[in-house]
Amino acid sequence: MTNHPGILSSRPPEAVYIHIPFCTNKCFYCDFNSYVLKDQPVMDYLRALEREMELTVQERPPGVIKSIFVGGGTPTVLKPDEMEYFLKTIRSCFPNWAEDIEFSMEANPGTTDPDKLAVMKAGGVNRVSFGVQAFQNELLSGIGRIHNVGEVYRSLDNARAAGLTNLSIDLMFGLPNQTVDMLGESIKRALDLGLPHYSIYSLKVEENTLFHSLFNKNQLPLPSEEDELAMYLLLMSSMEEAGYRQYEISNFAKPGMESRHNITYWRNQDYYGLGAGAHGYVQRMRHMNVKGVGPYIEATKNGLPRLNAYPVSREEAMEDFMMVGLRMRDGISDAAFREQFDRPLEDVFGGPLHKMLNAGLLEQEGGNYRLSRQGLLFGNDVFGEFVGVLTDI
Repeated sequence: MTNHPGILSSRPPEAVYIHIPFCTNKCFYCDFNSYVLKDQPVMDYLRALEREMELTVQERPPGVIKSIFVGGGTPTVLKPDEMEYFLKTIRSCFPNWAEDIEFSMEANPGTTDPDKLAVMKAGGVNRVSFGVQAFQNELLSGIGRIHNVGEVYRSLDNARAAGLTNLSIDLMFGLPNQTVDMLGESIKRALDLGLPHYSIYSLKVEENTLFHSLFNKNQLPLPSEEDELAMYLLLMSSMEEAGYRQYEISNFAKPGMESRHNITYWRNQDYYGLGAGAHGYVQRMRHMNVKGVGPYIEATKNGLPRLNAYPVSREEAMEDFMMVGLRMRDGISDAAFREQFDRPLEDVFGGPLHKMLNAGLLEQEGGNYRLSRQGLLFGNDVFGEFVGVLTDI
């Protein structure tokens, strides 16, 4: 369906993000909307979440749901009975699932006992992403993680025993006191697990975190820029040699095992965002929900718990398309751009595209553009070229 410029297709969202803001403790680097579980009104929150789901589907009915992603916090801190209630509410509010739905849930090692995993699988979860971060106990304690390496293996064994085989782990590099050799050991131990998917992120020192205050006092022993670059190069070469495709700047998968939910974001497609502090994007409207647990619960009693909601201009949507799309190794295509905006890509972004091609940071194949190997190392510089260039289109 071709739209008149600026007019959107009425295709309903097919992806759902749901936020569980509770966790066992706050990691030193974390600036996510999360709260330590002790004394939190968990069931009140889950009931409020159910109200938001009901109101959302009344206002914007869903299509066939192709992906659900439950993030946090740590969703697996829910007790088995809470988890069962939560998963039933998802199924009742979003009953129409694709046969091959990808239903992911984030988990921390040590929070997934067999009973809970059985409830998750019965409730439809078929993909679990574990926040491992490192395979050295001294690094884990240094970033505020409370699991140890032994719990990583136990958690993965429990998941497989429950029949969950689509498993992913997160690792981090650029951590305080981490060496290139330490990352190499973590990558080797991760690859020895033979999982279908790995996400590997560099540490970002975010405001309102313990690490930020330490950094400002010059008390955060981070690796040098040279070592951090060496870590990323080691990561890419190790994954490639092991048969994993780098399908996005920080994500590696066996063929066909890419995270379909995250690809929704990178293709700038619509998704529901539910829960405290969650962001959503539907029919070129973005929203952000009320953040605090108590305020979120109260807000759902009077309607949708919005902190703000605003239309995304055509120009901003075009820039978003470029910035998130170029994160993927497949890059962006003229055909997909025309489908969303009814304009040739070259007409809108010809200048920065050719500048980045000439700099060797982008590659072109027909109507497709993607980061070069060199461009992967300077992604933020490339993305920045597409911000603020549209003034009169």
